[in-house]
Amino acid sequence: MGFNDLLLSVGGLGRFQIIHTTMLLIPMLLMGCHNFLQNFTAAIPAHRCWVPSLDNNTMGYDQNDLPAFIPVDESEKPMSCLRYRRTLYNMRRNGSLTNDTEPCEDGWIYDKSVFSSTIVTKWDLVCKLRKMRQIAQSIYMAGVLVGAVVLGGVSDRFGRRALLIVSNLAMAVCGTCAAFLPNFITYCTFRCLCGIAFSGIVLNTNSLILEWTPPKGRTVMGTLFAVSFTCGQLLLAALAYGIREWRWLQFTVSAPFYFFFLYSWLVPESARWLMLKGRSSEALKDLRRVAIINGKRKEGEMLSEKILISHMQSEMNHVKRPHSIIDLFRTPGMRKVTICLMMVWFSSGVAFYGIGMDLQNFGISIFLLQFTFGAIDMPAKLFAALLMTYGGRRVTQTTVLILAGVVLLTNAFIPQEMKILRMVLAVFGKGCMAASFACAYLFSGELFPTVIRQTGMGVVAMMARLGSVVAPLILLLWEISPILPSAIYGVTAIISGGAATFLMETRNQQLPDSVEEVEARSQGKGTVKKISKEEVPLNQCESQKMVPKEEVPLNQSQSHSAPPKALMVDTV
Repeated sequence: MGFNDLLLSVGGLGRFQIIHTTMLLIPMLLMGCHNFLQNFTAAIPAHRCWVPSLDNNTMGYDQNDLPAFIPVDESEKPMSCLRYRRTLYNMRRNGSLTNDTEPCEDGWIYDKSVFSSTIVTKWDLVCKLRKMRQIAQSIYMAGVLVGAVVLGGVSDRFGRRALLIVSNLAMAVCGTCAAFLPNFITYCTFRCLCGIAFSGIVLNTNSLILEWTPPKGRTVMGTLFAVSFTCGQLLLAALAYGIREWRWLQFTVSAPFYFFFLYSWLVPESARWLMLKGRSSEALKDLRRVAIINGKRKEGEMLSEKILISHMQSEMNHVKRPHSIIDLFRTPGMRKVTICLMMVWFSSGVAFYGIGMDLQNFGISIFLLQFTFGAIDMPAKLFAALLMTYGGRRVTQTTVLILAGVVLLTNAFIPQEMKILRMVLAVFGKGCMAASFACAYLFSGELFPTVIRQTGMGVVAMMARLGSVVAPLILLLWEISPILPSAIYGVTAIISGGAATFLMETRNQQLPDSVEEVEARSQGKGTVKKISKEEVPLNQCESQKMVPKEEVPLNQSQSHSAPPKALMVDTV
């Protein structure tokens, strides 16, 4: 008997879970926007040197005279970072045909046919400063990394709801401020803070959904959580197509978090976390409210603090001492889970962001590419959901990683001239990595025990963010050999897919609440109770064993009834 039995007694996967999950997933749409925002706000338009005598129109020259001022490349296009010291007219007049060139000393002229402005055009992040564009993205991802490291433990200590509220406010303030800052350094600083807030929102949203959902509904909820990111990528393509000014695009994806901050006060704290922190009266109040929303008022009134404590007693006995990140590595079972998941998340982050963060290199419409790269996630995550439901989490995680690795490794040896084939393989590889993330979020949350779930999720999410920081550096290896980036992505995915085979299956099993439960299960000395279709929320005989004599057993009159149909949603 555990907390999942309490969830079943107050309605299982009912109206509350639907409302609760919807409220938490709406902000996730804009989380997907923030991660890929710089594909558009930091896009590099076509550009050339500013030539005063030509562009000031003071010498009678027009654009037809451009080749006299700007040298051309092999494709007969004006070069982006060089101009002639003297016009070709003067060189020919003096009998010299030497291409005497110099860098762009007076700035640049930018093509505004696609974007009216970006941070690149605002602060001239081209030519020698071109790498600053990637640095800005790395700084944002570094913020996500810091948030994953720090906020996981903070959430385990102070609660999921409190951190969610603070993170929503931080994203609103820092995101809108970043849209109107005067220089590049302050912009990067506030984008870094946005990254920290991003981790706070994602980690606590995932835990609040997971800890309020019974086992049979977690696959559906985990899939919806992953799909929300996909919808965010599609939304970004639409927003960026309509808003070509980078400041207003940044503002548009950040301002709604003021509203999310206000209504996040209505989200209840995890009752499981409250119980493990000894705050059973608050947990009882929330469970009774859930029972009312789910149409189980009578069952909610039967609950008492004694019943809650009797169901959670064994778990509460294990959390008398404080837990830290060290507990993830202290025992053999937890160490194996943590290391394998770290490998899974790192490889997923490296390949996913390495493929999807530099769309301009494909040479076609960036809006179409963003939509395509987002759209492929839908069938990929649907496939992952079906495979997780019927085949299990471990099989799914292993399959998508190894498949992605093989595809990306193959793509490394496809000739550069075969652009369509290379793009198709890249899109397929990204879809596999999206499926990997979808599975990893759910699988990790089910493997880590409640007492250090947020800490564990923070550590593995940190590895994904570390991968997203490393991904641009791997792309620099293109200058050595075009084979290297895609080959590295493929090899890391295959290795981590092999590591996933050592993880324990969690399909239809209750969440572990203590490190001891994970160890017993890892050693085969204990099994976690499976939830079958015939299972009763709180059956009569079990209630009589666990509930003190003076308490009324829960669902006594319904102990032999069939489970609610809502519990069967994820198996349809």
